[in-house]
Amino acid sequence: MADVLIVGSGPAGMMLAGELALAGIDVAIMERRLSGELAESRAGGFHCRTIEVLDQRGIADRFLKAGKTVQTARFGNTVLDISDFPTRHPYGLGLWQSQIQPILEDWINQLGVPVHHGREVIGFDQDDTGVTVETSEGAKLRTTYLVGADGGRSLVRKAAGIEFPGWEATRSNLIAEVEVSEEPPAGTLLDAAGVHGFSLLDDGRTYRVITTERQLGSRNDPDLGDLSNSLTAAYGTDFGVHSPTSISRFTDATRQAATYRKGRVLLVGDAAHVHYPAGGQGIGLGLQDAVNLGWKLAQVLKGFSPDSLLDSYHAERHPVGLRALKHSMAQTALQRNDARTAALAETVNELMHMDQPRRHLAALIHGLDIAYDLGEGHPLLGRRMPDLDLDTANGPERVFALLHEARPVLLSLAESNSLETAPWADRVKPVEARFSGSWMLPLLGEVAAPAAVLVRPDGYVAWVGEGSDQGLADALTLWFGPGTPART
Repeated sequence: MADVLIVGSGPAGMMLAGELALAGIDVAIMERRLSGELAESRAGGFHCRTIEVLDQRGIADRFLKAGKTVQTARFGNTVLDISDFPTRHPYGLGLWQSQIQPILEDWINQLGVPVHHGREVIGFDQDDTGVTVETSEGAKLRTTYLVGADGGRSLVRKAAGIEFPGWEATRSNLIAEVEVSEEPPAGTLLDAAGVHGFSLLDDGRTYRVITTERQLGSRNDPDLGDLSNSLTAAYGTDFGVHSPTSISRFTDATRQAATYRKGRVLLVGDAAHVHYPAGGQGIGLGLQDAVNLGWKLAQVLKGFSPDSLLDSYHAERHPVGLRALKHSMAQTALQRNDARTAALAETVNELMHMDQPRRHLAALIHGLDIAYDLGEGHPLLGRRMPDLDLDTANGPERVFALLHEARPVLLSLAESNSLETAPWADRVKPVEARFSGSWMLPLLGEVAAPAAVLVRPDGYVAWVGEGSDQGLADALTLWFGPGTPART
């Protein structure tokens, strides 16, 4: 079997597969659903940082052409405009998961990633050299690393014995794609139960409907009767809903894996964290998990870096996930329609119209404030690299275009630089360039122009040179392994 076996072909699983394939790693996906059978679709698009991540791989335009750019960040009833943020994509993207999936599928197909549909993992055993995976048809497969991308009820997480602590559900929603006999009202309805609304899909006939149930629903799969009852309780009618193509239930249960890694088993996406979709961060979190993990797995599998590099995946992504979970709970609390919550929401909305609170929360929702703890130093250290328009010997070049191959890049931005990278020539791409504009970061504003920057494959800055190469060799070794000695 492949060096990495990913269980689940949702967005996070496919993104990770693409990252590994770009790095030349033998990877395969195992998906229990049949080809063309889409999992329940809750996601409605991406926020800014996720668009940037896709841009780093040269595939953002595929999604942008299929969706609609809008100001997607909300807190309470307030839209948080980021059109003044320093990014090439100062917006979010409205795009249903049913449209996202095929685009990612096309991408990984082009990269040669096999997806084995209709095959279910039922258990596994891991040892010092790999993982033996058992499938529902009785086959036993061997892989070096196993990744659970199999959703909130992840079998991989449970079989690995990884705890999933958090907060129990207090409310449940139904989401469905149905046809109707009577035209429903536009917009959303907010009542004592929660949020209800209809969205007409592109076929002009099918509606995506979401409704909050009066009582916490069961764990059983919902049916058309459950949907009808909830809509009738909210609107006094169910608008003649019929011919459902999908109906599912989700709750505000909020949980996070105690660890994103246990030995040779790792988790990405909803297998690592579940939360109510208020704020719309779920799919972006999963894709960014994958981009953080992919290059690290590749480094280890190629023998460049020690296995301990994988510990940095949990160290970096777990705090980011926890912030998103707490934010979703705060958003959920504001959706209750009672007098006290209404008073709180009114106060929050006043704050959201002030510049500093708007920028703070908008950056959080869009993932633009992420700063991995890489120690003291220049403000860029541990933050996303801006997509600068550079002048290079080969002509104009964007920073994100330099990351299309998912390789680390060392940007030398000053004529006086003397940066020794020969021992890492097989891993790191050196680029001499010039940039004459201002270095702007979300929330921080303008920062001092560095003389050199080491950018990881996930687009985050691993080292900043401020006139010398001090610390460069240590950073290269930490993230990309010991250099190869020169031949004599």
